[in-house]
Parts: sequence; C-alpha cells; structure tokens
Amino acid sequence: MNIRASLAALVLLTATVSAAQAAEYTRVLTDKSSLGFTYRQMNVPMEGGFKRFQAQLAFDPAQAAKGSASFDIDVKSIDVGSPDGNGEIGGKALFDNAAHPAARFVSSSIKPLGNNRFEVAGKLTIKGRTRDVTAPVAFRQDGSNGVFEGALNIKRTDFAIGEGVWADTSIVADEVQIRFRLLAAGK
Repeated sequence: MNIRASLAALVLLTATVSAAQAAEYTRVLTDKSSLGFTYRQMNVPMEGGFKRFQAQLAFDPAQAAKGSASFDIDVKSIDVGSPDGNGEIGGKALFDNAAHPAARFVSSSIKPLGNNRFEVAGKLTIKGRTRDVTAPVAFRQDGSNGVFEGALNIKRTDFAIGEGVWADTSIVADEVQIRFRLLAAGK
C-alpha cells in the first residue's frame, strides 16, 4: 500500500470513529432501563427499586459538558419485594408517597473524566427536600444505543426518609445507594 492510500485509509478510519462517537443520545428506553437502591436494615443488606420513572437526556459523548439529564420517579411504584414492605416504605414515616408521589433529579453539570467516565452533578429532590448530589457515570455504546451506568450514595435522613421509630439509624442505616442503568437510543 502506498503512502497516499495509507493516509486516505487513516483519514477515513478517523472520520468513521469520530462520527460513531459523536452520536447524541436523547431517548431513554425506560422499559430496558432500571433504577434501584440498596440499604441495610438491622445490618442485613436489602434492595429495592422503582417500577416507573421517566428520564430525559441530551448527551453527546464528544460534547459531554453541554449535556443534561433529569429523572422523574413515581415513588408509588417502589418495590422492596413484598406488598407489606411496599406499604410500609411508602407510608408517612418513610417516603410518604401520598403527600410526595414523585422524586426528581435534575443535572446541573456533566464533567468528562476520561475513558468514557463522567461526573454528573445536580439536585435531587425527595419528599420535598432538595440536596446537591454527584454521581460517577460510565458510558458505553451498544450498537446504536448508549448505556449509562452509575450509583450515588445519599443519607436518607437528609430527605426525612425515616421519621418516628424509623429515624433510628441502628435499625435502618442512614446510607442508601441509588443505582441506575439507562439504555438510550441515539439520534
């Protein structure tokens, strides 16, 4: 292969790779995504999730700092594995989903960290209380879709999740890890 042909092949390969990485992801496929949490109750690991949530996304990995993300979570869709548990955790002392049926996250910045990893900062509102949070997010392409995975730790007492007898952090630990896996379609 001569130098011109090699150079042309290199330019074509670079353009193809750049075009593949420049896809913008805007439509979250919630039926193929998950939003869950883990916590400890009486020092036993527990987990749960939300069956219904909506997510809005505008993300181009080549221009990550211009991106945005938000979640609207139907708190009444909480699932901790049993109807009794779901009723208890949705009650007034914990999530109070009758008075606060939705939780919300809105990003304020997305910072590239390298190697398809990003730091997403924003405001999380649960039970009417808003706190600043930051989550590391890993991104990878899966065909024409993008996969976003991450987790963040919060203190449930910062959001008044656990009042009365449930305020005791020796029964239910204060730290809760929220984990998510989003599948998003590219434009």
